[in-house]
Amino acid sequence: MEIVQMLVGQMDVYAYLIGCPETKSAAVVDPGGNAERIKAEADKRGYKIIYIINTHGHFDHTLANGALKALTGAQLLIHKDDVSLLAAPEMRMMSQSMGYDPSPAPDAFLADNQEISLGDNCKIKVLHTPGHSKGGVCLHIPGNVFTGDTLFVGAVGRTDFPGGSWPVMRESIFKRILSLPDDTVVWPGHHYGPAPKSSVANERRTNPFLA
Repeated sequence: MEIVQMLVGQMDVYAYLIGCPETKSAAVVDPGGNAERIKAEADKRGYKIIYIINTHGHFDHTLANGALKALTGAQLLIHKDDVSLLAAPEMRMMSQSMGYDPSPAPDAFLADNQEISLGDNCKIKVLHTPGHSKGGVCLHIPGNVFTGDTLFVGAVGRTDFPGGSWPVMRESIFKRILSLPDDTVVWPGHHYGPAPKSSVANERRTNPFLA
């Protein structure tokens, strides 16, 4: 798999292009803005975007859902427990205030342990990791985990939003992320830390929220 990390939008969101070199199919994770730039990055590398995957339904990670879907025809995927966030009045209002149309409805739902295939040798596994939101997910491919707003570099996501819970998120982090191999690269949902990426071992050892 090829991974391209892109800082997008106005809230230091990381979007990710995940491409399969064999099939040239790709998924975009959390398009929080700049749909045309994301599409151009895929085009430059010869990828066709077939999936748009939201790790959760908060507006800052979904701002460019509609624009990117219009450009690519990709299927929009989100966990069923976060679908209501896409249509929530406050999320729609925030999207519009930043110059974006509200997100369209998803084409299909994500489920825990589901595999999203970009090719026979390119599969993305869904890990349901509630805590930041009820339907939050992380995405795992061998050697890499995309953690959305569940785990950042040196920090964790907020749990004071509706549907959030620190005990639930802590359990998600320990059972679903820190249980992965130590050298697994952690790709966060925001550029909030001292580096753009980390590792499971480094977060276990140094993240003050996980002590």
